[in-house]
Amino acid sequence: MNIVKKISKNYTDSQELGQVFSIALPILLSNGSLTVMHVTDRLFLSKVGQVEIAAQMSGGMTSHVLVSFFVGLIGYASALVAQYFGAKQFQNCTRSIIQALYIALVSYPLLILFIPLIKYVYIWTDQEKELSTLALLYARMMLIGCIFFLIKTAIASFFIGIGKTTIILIAHLASTVLNIPLNFVLIFGKLGFPPLGIQGAALATIFASCISLTILLFFFWYEISQGKFKVRGLLKIDGEIIRKLVLFGIPAGIGPFLNWFAFNIFLQMMHSYSVDTASAATIAFTWDSVVFLPFVAFGMTARTMVGQKLGAKDKDNAERMTYLIMGISILYGLVMILVFNIFTNSLSSIFASGFQDSNGNSQNISNIMIRMVSLYTIANSCKLILGNSLQVAGDTFWVMWVSIIIHWGMAVAVILLVKFFHANQYVAFSTLIVMNNLDFLTRLYRYKSGKWRNINLID
Repeated sequence: MNIVKKISKNYTDSQELGQVFSIALPILLSNGSLTVMHVTDRLFLSKVGQVEIAAQMSGGMTSHVLVSFFVGLIGYASALVAQYFGAKQFQNCTRSIIQALYIALVSYPLLILFIPLIKYVYIWTDQEKELSTLALLYARMMLIGCIFFLIKTAIASFFIGIGKTTIILIAHLASTVLNIPLNFVLIFGKLGFPPLGIQGAALATIFASCISLTILLFFFWYEISQGKFKVRGLLKIDGEIIRKLVLFGIPAGIGPFLNWFAFNIFLQMMHSYSVDTASAATIAFTWDSVVFLPFVAFGMTARTMVGQKLGAKDKDNAERMTYLIMGISILYGLVMILVFNIFTNSLSSIFASGFQDSNGNSQNISNIMIRMVSLYTIANSCKLILGNSLQVAGDTFWVMWVSIIIHWGMAVAVILLVKFFHANQYVAFSTLIVMNNLDFLTRLYRYKSGKWRNINLID
C-alpha cells in the first residue's frame, strides 16, 4: 500500500480522529498564540525601522541555535513520559520530569559561556554594522533570559506526554495576552518608560516566558502532589531515567542544534546581501512560522499518541496514528500554499508598510520569497511528524545523522553560492527548498523500512 493510500485510509476510517484533535487543538492554539506574539514583535519593530525587524530575526535565530541542543535533550522527556503513561508507570512520568529539570539547571551556565563568542557570527558574515550590532544585542539578551525557557520545556514535556495539552494552551495564551501590551510599552516608550526598541522586544519576550513557566509550574505541582503521579523522594536523582534521557535525548538535541546552526548560516548569508534582502527574508520567514508552528504542534501530537501506543506495545496502531496525523497536517499545508500564492502582496505589505521602503525593493523581494516558501510547505508538514514518530520509538541516531548531513549540505551550498559564485538571493534561497524536500523523503524512507519497530525504549 503506497503512502497516499495509507494516509487516505487512516484519515477516513479512524475512530480516533477526535482524540487526535483533543490533543492537537490545544497545542495548535498554543503555538498559534506564540505565532501571534512573534508576529506582533516584528510588526512593532517594523514601525521602528527596517534594520530592527531584520536584527530581531537574526539575533533570535542565533540564540535559538545555541539553546536548541538543550531544548531537544530536555524535551525528550515528553517521549519518555508518553511511553511510561502508555505503560501505566505513572510515577516514572513524574521522575522523568524531575531529571529533565536537573538537566535544565545544569545547561544554563553552559549557555552563558557562549555570550562573548556569538559576536564572531556577525564578524564572519560581514553584515552592515547597525544590523549586526542590534542582532548581537538581541541574541545576548535572549541567552541571559533562556533559563525560563529551559525549565518551561521540561515542565511542558509532562503535559505533552500525558496528553493534557490544554494546560500548555492556558500558559501560552496568558503569556501572549501580557506580552503584546508589554511589547508596545517597552518598544515605543509608553507609561513613563523610555523607548527601548529591540531591547524592549527582548525584555517583553523574556517576561512572557517567565509568566507561562509560572502557570505550568502551578499545574505541574497540582498533578504530582496527589493521585497516581505522586512519588516519594520527589527530588531524588534517578540514574536509569537520566541514562535514557541522555542516551536518546542527546541525538534528539544534537540534531536540532546542528540543523538550526546550518539554517542560521543560511539566514546570515541572506542577510549579507543587503538590508533590503535581510528584511525581506524576515518577512518571508515570519509567514513561514505561521505555517511551521502548527506543523510543530502536529509533530508533538504524533509524539504523544504514537508514544502512548508504543508504551502499550501496540505498534500497528502507532503506525496508523502517524499516517492519520500526517494526512491532517497535509490538508492544512495545502490551504496555506494557496494563501501564500494568492494573497502574497497583502501578506508582505503588513510589515513592509511599517518602514521606509520607497522603491518597494524589500517588499518585491519578500513577495518572491513567500512564494518560494510554499514549495517546501508540504515537505515540512510531513517531516516533522515522521521525525517525532521515529524519535519517540527510539530511532534517534538515524534521524539525527541523515538530517544533519542534508542540512549541512545546504549550508555549504549557500556559502559557495553567495561567497564564491556571487549568485543572486533567489538562487541561494532555493537551497532551502531542496533541503526540506530531501529531508522529508529520507525520513519517509526510514519510517517505511519499519526498523523503528525493533527498538524498545522502556521495559
